[in-house]
Amino acid sequence: MRIFKFFINFDKEEQWLNEMAKQGYIFTKKSIRYEFQPAIPDHAPIKMDYRKFKNKRDFEDYCTLFEDSGWKHVVGTKSSGAQYFKKIAVNGSDDIFSDVDSKAARYKRISDIWMSTATTFITLFAVLISTHSIDVKAFLNPKLLYVTPGLWDKSGEIFWKAFLFETPFAFVRGFIWMVIPIMIAICFSIGSKANKLFKKTQEDKYKV
Repeated sequence: MRIFKFFINFDKEEQWLNEMAKQGYIFTKKSIRYEFQPAIPDHAPIKMDYRKFKNKRDFEDYCTLFEDSGWKHVVGTKSSGAQYFKKIAVNGSDDIFSDVDSKAARYKRISDIWMSTATTFITLFAVLISTHSIDVKAFLNPKLLYVTPGLWDKSGEIFWKAFLFETPFAFVRGFIWMVIPIMIAICFSIGSKANKLFKKTQEDKYKV
């Protein structure tokens, strides 16, 4: 079974995965979607971290460290970022994190990645504008998406033939130009939300 979902709040993601396991769907893989296999309902808790590794050895040492603490790595790769663990030791710790700061740090890591991606898109957008590959004026004046010389001076049947012929190309051109600012907005939004969760999680340690 494959399910498309997107989480920023890791606690909510863990809760959902644990509910799926209790219903008899075991989490087996994640890419742009979650993949499950039917199995006997499992009440062993699932927890997650967010880390990327430059080499396989560091990743293996990371997984071993958690397994020694009673948590088996079940989903994730050295470059996937999201790492998922299932509790295998009855007497193991109730969480994969030893303190609040460690738990909060995963939000900081994912926030930095999304903000860095947004910065990359901004740089790309600026380059495309400076090289006149994108005309920002077209966002306010869609007529600029049409490149047929003298199109708007034509009339009657000649105008409509030229207009209808170029409209699909203009639409595609405008859509491609809009992708970058949309991605910038999405990256900043996710990065900002992750940063807020980072600060909120840190604040929790001061609550009684």
